[in-house]
Amino acid sequence: MKIEQIYTGCLAQGAYYIESNGEVAIIDPLRETQPYIDKLNSTNSKLKYIFETHFHADFVSGHVTLAEKTNAPIIFGPNATTSFKAHIATDGEVFKLGEITITCLHTPGHTMESSCYLLKDKDGKDYALFSGDTLFLGDVGRPDLAQKAATMTQEDLAGILFDSLRNKIMPLADEVIVYPAHGAGSACGKNLSKETIGSIGDQKKNNYALRANMTRDEFITEVTDGLLPPPAYFPMNVKLNKEGYSDVENIIKEAKAFDAKTFELVANETDALILDVRHQDDFSNGHIPKSIFIGIDGQFAPWVGSLILDSKQPILLITPQGRENETITRLARVGYDNTIGYLNGGFETWKKEGLEFDTLNSITAKELEAKTTSTSAIFDVRKPGEYTAEHILDVPSTPLDFLNEHLTEFPKDKNFYVHCAGGYRSVIAASILKSRGYHNVIDIKGGFAAIKNTEIKTTSFVCPSTLK
Repeated sequence: MKIEQIYTGCLAQGAYYIESNGEVAIIDPLRETQPYIDKLNSTNSKLKYIFETHFHADFVSGHVTLAEKTNAPIIFGPNATTSFKAHIATDGEVFKLGEITITCLHTPGHTMESSCYLLKDKDGKDYALFSGDTLFLGDVGRPDLAQKAATMTQEDLAGILFDSLRNKIMPLADEVIVYPAHGAGSACGKNLSKETIGSIGDQKKNNYALRANMTRDEFITEVTDGLLPPPAYFPMNVKLNKEGYSDVENIIKEAKAFDAKTFELVANETDALILDVRHQDDFSNGHIPKSIFIGIDGQFAPWVGSLILDSKQPILLITPQGRENETITRLARVGYDNTIGYLNGGFETWKKEGLEFDTLNSITAKELEAKTTSTSAIFDVRKPGEYTAEHILDVPSTPLDFLNEHLTEFPKDKNFYVHCAGGYRSVIAASILKSRGYHNVIDIKGGFAAIKNTEIKTTSFVCPSTLK
């Protein structure tokens, strides 16, 4: 028996490749399926099952394409309804894989079809739980993504999740390995661990939601407390996972390599979004006017999904040379399939043609310290939790996730400054603001990490329970 976790940091997502006696099961595959095909071919193995733990909201899974290419059945848990052929398992249904078995455990609460898959070894002993978004390390799945209007609330779902955890998961032996669908950085929970593999015993000790003496009401209150609104692209991803989608390879083939002048012409004719995915320093030093920066080497896909509100808008790419197909693929992972082309040869070809380009004004934290004593024109685009932990005195929280909701707060008649933790997100924010006419935005290089090394005053929120 072989279990391989295939972890994708950008999505904080774990897919699983399980093999026994030449038969393979894949759980929650990514949308690009060729790596799985290559792995199967390398050992002359047969894909017997494609298991989905639920309809994912934060990424487009590869189940449809993988089934088309291998003829392996797609397995969902009870209550799932799809537009494509799938086997809807019953609670407790057993699937044989070589010398081992995989049992479907219906665990609704995160969504109503959410299911875990319990792997038993060749001796019939419980060995590993593939827990999807039902149980994370340090947290459980948020119960607000599958609400049915007027019939079910997030509190209702949280109560159902409480029952699922206590009736199906907590009775398992402490030594059973837990393989979750996500780790820290995912928006599918609020307190996920950086670890990606754990055990039932560890979670009983350390996961707040699995406290032995926890009441149902306490669970509902704690699980629903502090939930931020889900990213706007989540419903679109659920729809694709339910109804199907195009093969990523076809999207790549349809994207065209444009020379600089054709790129400019296409951008003007199509009203396409120009997305620049180079490093933030490269973008700051020179970029095509009105282009948006979201760097490929950060949490690229989730930020695309959160900030580009129209997934159908045509996209033109500026990428580091050689990373065009990678960028198209990573956009498709979150349902952004309308990449029509990219600048052949990268941004340098734009400059060589003598075409107009823009730069982003920036300042170091030390320069900011010497320049101003007022913080009225500084904006913090980090997440609320980061802001609460520590922030510049009197500076408001304007999280990047919800930048569109704060546009009226940014002045157009004077310079203002934006910062994040280290510089990646603030350049994203600045690029969006510049594209909307805020040319007086100035990025603070190095972000809050650099600010803390100055005399600029900071403060933090103190929990009342810690006060004496």
